[in-house]
Order: sequence, then C-alpha cells, then structure tokens
Amino acid sequence: MIKKYVQVIVKFKEDGQIIPLQVLWEDGRVFEIDRILDMRPGVSLKVGGQGIRYVCRIRNKEVCLYYEEPRWFVESRT
Repeated sequence: MIKKYVQVIVKFKEDGQIIPLQVLWEDGRVFEIDRILDMRPGVSLKVGGQGIRYVCRIRNKEVCLYYEEPRWFVESRT
C-alpha cells in the first residue's frame, strides 16, 4: 500500500467544516462521493500519516480519504 495524493473538490460550510464532494484521479477520472459515513481525526495505519479521516462511500465501496493539511490522500495498492 502507498499514500496516493489526490485532488479533491470540496465545499466549505459557514462553520468552517470541509465537506469533500469529488475525488479527481491523476488519469482524469472523477469519482463522486455518494455519502460521508464518518468524519473525525484519524491516522492511516497502512501507509502512515494523520489528519481528518473521512470514511466515504464511492461507487458502493467504503473509501478512507484523509485531509493531511494541506493535501488529501487515499490508501492505494499502486
């Protein structure tokens, strides 16, 4: 597993909360975040790093998306 940095389209709420909406992959694919299941400070035990961990549903799969200020990453096999 590796730490894969990705671009993320987000919404900033009035209270300062950051809500991710889409993940943009380096090959141009765009993945809509269907639902955020959990959001809390967390660490990636698989690839290292810490920040805000968003457990998201993308295409009926649970994906952990991390905001490690100032960048976003996912745990990737390649």
